[in-house]
Amino acid sequence: MLLLCAVRVSGCGGSASCIFLRLFCASLAYCCTGAPDRRYHVKMNDTLKRLHVFNRLSHSSAQLEGAAALGDGMAVAIWRNRLDAVSYAPQGHHTLSCYLEGGYDTFLRGSPEQRGAPGRLCVLPDRQETDWVINGHLRFLHLYFSPEQFASQTLALLDREPREMCLPPETFFDNPKLASLCHALPRLDWRDPGQRLQGNTLAHHAVAQLIQSHLGPRRNLRLKGGLSATLRRRMIEWLDSRLDQDLTLGVMANEAALSATHFAHMFRISFGMPPHVWLQARRLARARQLLAQNQLSLTDVAMACGYSSPSHFSNRFRAALGITPSGYRALNR
Repeated sequence: MLLLCAVRVSGCGGSASCIFLRLFCASLAYCCTGAPDRRYHVKMNDTLKRLHVFNRLSHSSAQLEGAAALGDGMAVAIWRNRLDAVSYAPQGHHTLSCYLEGGYDTFLRGSPEQRGAPGRLCVLPDRQETDWVINGHLRFLHLYFSPEQFASQTLALLDREPREMCLPPETFFDNPKLASLCHALPRLDWRDPGQRLQGNTLAHHAVAQLIQSHLGPRRNLRLKGGLSATLRRRMIEWLDSRLDQDLTLGVMANEAALSATHFAHMFRISFGMPPHVWLQARRLARARQLLAQNQLSLTDVAMACGYSSPSHFSNRFRAALGITPSGYRALNR
């Protein structure tokens, strides 16, 4: 069966059915060779299928070299393409593109004077329509990241609400530090959980570098609703100091002196995500810190991060990062 898959994939083109055949065969190979966590491959396929840009390329002449879900709302893929035309209107995720090979005859339709080259980068923000012409050969990396990941890093790095800031579309720009991070991702074996975690770290650094170097304030912005800057900062500090507690929406709203419904709405406006999503991300980040320190038992880490049981903690951690807490700790020794 594995040999059959290998033969069929090797002669497969860039159609959607062939793309997902590759992913299926990769998953099957892992299952047959006793991979420690088969659920990761199911989750990866599900994650990639929800990415608009990934799916558009799957239905083009592009050929997929490899892909991985990196956790924390981020995924990565390497593509090859030539003599094609592709349009994107991404929804639900942002895309950072880094040219690895070729691209000299790739341009946005209507702007043929600006063209790609190895090491050049492009930013495709959520909901930004682009129409590309690919003449000649192009090999490129895509880093996909969610609006929640963008919002979380914007708050942490800039102390600004995500709605205040704009991630502008940008094509064929140079940023050596960002390009270096992107070029490091293909060198990893994404099939290995430990190297996927390295990819997760690289992806975090890449998104952070993008935010710090390319983000700007929205023009003519009139903010309505949301938490005040003072209350927003106080809520972050308050939540971080109580991650081991049962923080229901009512408890959080009471601390903000707002009704539960109003607090949830205002929180989402200011943070770019619902309270429970923010809280889950903070708990996972704290858990990773504690696991790396290797001072507490897994049960104590689970309790310190507000999980009801070690099994609940393990399930949440594995769903987010594709590895168990014990596996994460072993890789960080």
